[in-house]
Amino acid sequence: DELEVLGGASWFRLGDRDLATHLYRTELLAQGMALDAVTSTLLKRHGVDITLLPVTNDEIATTFTTSEHGTLSFQEYFVRHHHQVVVKSIEILGTERATPAPGVLESIESAEKIVISPSNPLISIAPILAVPGIRDALRARRSDVVAVSPLIGGKALKGPADRLMAELGMEVSPRGIATFYQDVAATLVIDVIDGSLAETVRDADLECLVTETIMDSPQRSANLARVVLGA
Repeated sequence: DELEVLGGASWFRLGDRDLATHLYRTELLAQGMALDAVTSTLLKRHGVDITLLPVTNDEIATTFTTSEHGTLSFQEYFVRHHHQVVVKSIEILGTERATPAPGVLESIESAEKIVISPSNPLISIAPILAVPGIRDALRARRSDVVAVSPLIGGKALKGPADRLMAELGMEVSPRGIATFYQDVAATLVIDVIDGSLAETVRDADLECLVTETIMDSPQRSANLARVVLGA
C-alpha cells in the first residue's frame, strides 16, 4: 500500500509473512548459501520435518511470449496480468547450464514411488523436467512414476493450465496430460468425472486409475494418496 501511495509499482502483492520469507531467502543467498541449504533452513525454522529438495541450485526462469504484452516474466504473467493474456510460447531460461541439486537424482533413483502432483504441467512441472538429468532419471524409473491429472472435466480447478494447453496446441483432456507425461510416467490418475476417458489414456501407453482427485477434505486427500501409492 505504501508503494502505491509513493507512486511505485504495487501490483506484486504479498502478505508480510510471504515477503519476510522471500527477503530472508534472498539475504541467505546473497551471503553465498546454496538454495537447497536455504530451503533446509526454512524447514527447520518452521518445524517441518521432511526432506524438501529444490530441483537445482542454479537460477532458471520461465518467460512467456504473449500476444498483448510481448515477453513477460513469470510473475508479470501470473500476478500482474492474472494470467488473462494469450500465450504464444513458453521458454525456460538457464536450463542448459543448470545441474540437479545435491541429492535430487539419488532421491529419484532410490524412491519407492515417484509422484507427479496435479500441478500445471507446462509451468510447474516442465521447468523441473527441463533441468538436465531429471527426465532421464525419471525415464529409468518410469514404471514407478505416477502422475495425477490437474484437469477435471476439461478444466483446471485453479490456474491457467487448461487455457495454456489450448493456446499451445495441446489436447485439453486426460489424453493430453498422458501424452505430455508419456515418456516419464507409467500411470495417470484421473478424476471420476473423466472416467469415460480412461481408455484414451491407455491408448497413450499409460495405465489409468480413476478416483476422486479433488482434495477438499483430509479424508479425500488421504484416499487419493492411498490410490497413488498403491498404483
